[in-house]
Amino acid sequence: MNEKEIGEIRRRIRRDRSNMTAIYGCYVNDQKEIVSEFKQSTGIMPENEAEKYFGLLKRVLSGGVGKNLIDICFKTAQVANSPEHKLLMDLRNTGLKDDGLRAELYTKIIQNVNLDDGFLILLGCDSYDVPFKSTDGETQQDNSQETYTYLLCAVCPVKQTKSNLRYVAEEKAFHDGGISQVPSAPAVGFLFPSFDNRATNIYNALFYTQSPKENHEQLANSLFCVPVPKPAAEQKKSFEALLGTSLQKESSLSVAQTVHEQLCQSIMLHKESRAEEPLLISKEQVKGALAECGVSQESLSKFSVAYDEVFGFEAQLHPKNIINNKRFEIITPDVKIQVAPERSDLIETRIIDGVKYILICADENVEVNGIPITITEDEHK
Repeated sequence: MNEKEIGEIRRRIRRDRSNMTAIYGCYVNDQKEIVSEFKQSTGIMPENEAEKYFGLLKRVLSGGVGKNLIDICFKTAQVANSPEHKLLMDLRNTGLKDDGLRAELYTKIIQNVNLDDGFLILLGCDSYDVPFKSTDGETQQDNSQETYTYLLCAVCPVKQTKSNLRYVAEEKAFHDGGISQVPSAPAVGFLFPSFDNRATNIYNALFYTQSPKENHEQLANSLFCVPVPKPAAEQKKSFEALLGTSLQKESSLSVAQTVHEQLCQSIMLHKESRAEEPLLISKEQVKGALAECGVSQESLSKFSVAYDEVFGFEAQLHPKNIINNKRFEIITPDVKIQVAPERSDLIETRIIDGVKYILICADENVEVNGIPITITEDEHK
């Protein structure tokens, strides 16, 4: 799913827009025991309560594509005949009304979610009559040729609040409000099936993870039996490490600058083009940038082999997962230097009298601890 498709469904997750007539839930304590199960009718919910339930479900469709929102692709054999896909389809086709199917899903989640405290599982099912969109981008609300029925699942950590005083209006006084359990934003969740090309795609699902450092691999494997990519934070560390180990002495400042600049440029051009599909970078594109810097064929071969071992054969990566396109950073044991990506040319390395230096061009507007300073010739004598 691309950002526009995700946004289109996300905007529906409100009581006044969706056809979600009920929200199902299951509260699990820190011992992984079900404390309660419930069904809340959205039609009779107080407005402020409905807003909070729908708000938690909506968060499952937030974050960056490829970072927080991961495409899950089922194999054809799974769609044809597999217990994991059948469970999801049966839940969807019954509109979550089957108690046994919900219990099976709850069990999968409880057994495979690793959270420190208790958590709340929320489920919703909606049917969307997708408005027809003409080639000129005009939406015809009264003309629908597709009904997209989908499940949303959010797993929200439940935190125990401290006991505080609260105001009781009837008594015009403050009293002990007691300890309460409050659900926080979802840590993980999913949408099934995908909404691709503004139509139902039962071959895909969208998996949500709040933290780019955690991909909840165990849960994803239980729900989908499909491998998920490394967490975005781990992808970045792996990419940096394989560049260093495969290039070794050829891993210079100019190489790092060129790779960073080209990936940043790809991100910028993709944004300017307003392309709907997410930007992906291949191994060959990175090798092209390295070759442009004069990296030897031997090092390129080492990089190629290491890339396949770390990310998988012909794997494509989201560039924002492997670089920080907001800044260019140099770190030594004692110093950290950050500059805007487009001005990495201000930095160079040099060996002077046998000592290695990082030099920064500082012609004007230099401040130290907020104090404007002037660099004079006398300081270098």
